[in-house]
Amino acid sequence: MSDQIKHECGIAVIRLLKPLSYYHKKYGTALYGINKLYLLMEKQHNRGQDGAGVTTIKLDVQPGHRYISRHRSTSPKAVQEIFEYIQQKFVDVQKKDPALMDNPEWLKENISFTGELLLGHLRYGTHGINSIENCHPFLRQNNWMTRNLVIAGNFNMTNVDELVNQLFELGQHPKEQSDTVTVLEKIGHFLDEENQILFNKYKDEGLNNVSITHKIAEELDVAKILKRSAKNWDGGYTIAGLLGHGDAFVMRDPHGIRPAYFYQDEEVVVITSERPAIQTAFNVPIDSIREIKPGHAIIIKKDGRISETEFKTPQERKACSFERIYFSRGSDATIYRERKQLGRLLCEDILKSVDHDLKNTVFSYIPNTAEVAFYGMVEGVHKYIKNIQKKTLVANIHKLNDEQLTDLLMMAPRIEKIAIKDAKLRTFITQDSDRNDLVAHIYDVTYGVVKQGVDNLVVMDDSIVRGTTLKQSILKILDRLGPKKIIVVSSAPQIRYPDCYGIDMSRMGEFVAFQAAILLLQENGKQQVIDETYRLCKEEQYLPLNEITNHVKNIYNQFTSEEISQRIARIVTPENIHAEVEVIYQTIENLHLACPQNLGDWYFSGDYPTPGGNRVVNKAFINYIEGRNERAY
Repeated sequence: MSDQIKHECGIAVIRLLKPLSYYHKKYGTALYGINKLYLLMEKQHNRGQDGAGVTTIKLDVQPGHRYISRHRSTSPKAVQEIFEYIQQKFVDVQKKDPALMDNPEWLKENISFTGELLLGHLRYGTHGINSIENCHPFLRQNNWMTRNLVIAGNFNMTNVDELVNQLFELGQHPKEQSDTVTVLEKIGHFLDEENQILFNKYKDEGLNNVSITHKIAEELDVAKILKRSAKNWDGGYTIAGLLGHGDAFVMRDPHGIRPAYFYQDEEVVVITSERPAIQTAFNVPIDSIREIKPGHAIIIKKDGRISETEFKTPQERKACSFERIYFSRGSDATIYRERKQLGRLLCEDILKSVDHDLKNTVFSYIPNTAEVAFYGMVEGVHKYIKNIQKKTLVANIHKLNDEQLTDLLMMAPRIEKIAIKDAKLRTFITQDSDRNDLVAHIYDVTYGVVKQGVDNLVVMDDSIVRGTTLKQSILKILDRLGPKKIIVVSSAPQIRYPDCYGIDMSRMGEFVAFQAAILLLQENGKQQVIDETYRLCKEEQYLPLNEITNHVKNIYNQFTSEEISQRIARIVTPENIHAEVEVIYQTIENLHLACPQNLGDWYFSGDYPTPGGNRVVNKAFINYIEGRNERAY
C-alpha cells in the first residue's frame, strides 16, 4: 500500500493447561508460556506499531500475593521493550541464584509474569492519542478475584454514543467516551451482576464468604455475561478477556468481520488474529488450526474446560477482504494463493492497456506489500505468452524460419525491480516546500532498464487510498526513467467509502475515488446530485440505525468505474511529467472470485454488514460537505 493507513490490531492468548513444572520438565524452561507469547506477538507485529501490551494471570495464588501482571509500551519497538522488561526479571534471578530458574514453583510465587494465562496485544490506533492510557490490555480491578476483568481486542463499535448512554442509565460514570472503555465497563457491569447473583444464592444457603468465592469461580456463566454485554453492539470485533480467577474468553462478531484463529491440544490453548503465527510458534499443521465461528466465543474455564459457545446469532459472513489484500501477513497459505489470484485477474486489462506489446513493456511493483499480487500477474502474463506460442506454432509450424522461431520461444515478460523505498519522512521538517521535496525522494529507482520514449511501465500496488504518495513521489520518480506510459495497477477495487470496523479510513474527502466522483459531478453540471445527497443524509441523521440508507452511493452511481478511474489518473498525475498515466483497478466481482471466504467489501461497495455502517457513511459525507475534518463515529 503506497498510502500508509493504520488498521487492524492483533491479539495473542495462551492458556497453559499444565503446571509450570510440566513445561520445565518437557521443554527445559518454566518460561515456556511467556516465550511463546513473544513469538506470537513478534509474528504479528504487522498488526500494530503504535504500541503493545502484555498481561498474565497466575492461577490458585494465595491471598496477599499479586497474581495479575501487566506491562505496556508505546515505544517504536514496543514488543521488544516489553519482553526485555519481563526478561530482566529472570536475568536478575539468574544472577542471584541460577538454581532458582529450575524451580518453577518458586518462580511462580516470587516473580511476576509467570502465570498460566497470558494475553498480548498489538495496537494500531485508528483514533485517539498514542499514549500508554490507550494501549491494551485494559484492566478493571477489584479485590474479588472473580470481578477482575482484563480485555484487549481488535474492534471498533459504530454506536458508542448509545452504548455510553446505556451505561449512564445503569448508574455508571465511564471515565471517557471510547469503544474500549465502553466495552470494558459493559462486560464489567454484567460480570458484577453475575457475581452478585451467585453470592446471594449461596449466602442464602448458609455458605461462608470464602466458600462462596470458590463457588462463584466454578459456576460463573461467562457465556451469559457475553450475551448480555454484546446485545446492542454494532461493529466488528475480536475481543479477548481474562477474569482474575482464571476464566478466559475470545469473542468474534456475528458477521466474522475481524479474524480470530485457535488451536488446542493437551498442553495449551492458543488464540491469535493470524493463523501463521500459531503454525510458526507451535510448529503445528494448518489443518489443526480453526477459525472462531462468527457470533461465537471460545470460553476457557479455570479448570481447563474449553467450549465454543454462541453468544449472538451469526449473520451473513462478511469477513474483511482487506485482510486478504493487504493487512494480514502473506505467509498464510490461503492468503498467498488469493493475492496471486488477484494479480492474475488483472492481466487482461493490463495487456489491453499496453496494446499487448510485451516487447516494450516493463513490469514491476510498489511497494513490497504488492509483491505477491505481482507474482500472480506475472504468471498470468506467462500464461498469455504460452497461448500465443501454442497458437502460432500450430498455425505456422512450417512457415517460421529459425530467427522467427527463436523470437517466438524467447517471448517473456520484462520483469524489473524498479523502485526501492530509500528514506523515511522526518518529522523535524516543518516547511511544506522542504517536506514536499523530501517526499518526492522517498523512493529511489533503477536506471537503465526502461527504454526512454518507447517502453510502457506497469507498476502493481495492492491498493490506492488517497493517491498522495503516487502524486508527490512515485509517479515523479518513475517519470525520470522516461517511459512513454505509466500504468498503475491496484489489486484492490476503488476505495469509495469509510470503514468503521477497525481501519483508519473514516474521512470521505481523503479518498481519491471520492474526489474523482465529486469532480466529475461538478464538471458535468451535476451539483444537484451532491446537494440532494447531503439533504437526504441530513434527514436521516438521527433515525434509528435500521432505518438509515447509504445515500452516498448516489455520488458514484452517475458514472462507470472506468470513468472514475480515468479521473483518478488525472488527479494523481503530477504537473510537468512527460509520461501518460493510467490507473487500473480490480473489480469487486474479481475480488470476490479471488477471496471467496472474505466477502466484506463495504469500503468498495458501500454495502455495510451492520446498520451502524450506513449512519457512519452518511455522517462522513455530512462532515465533508460541512468542512469538518473528523471521523464519523
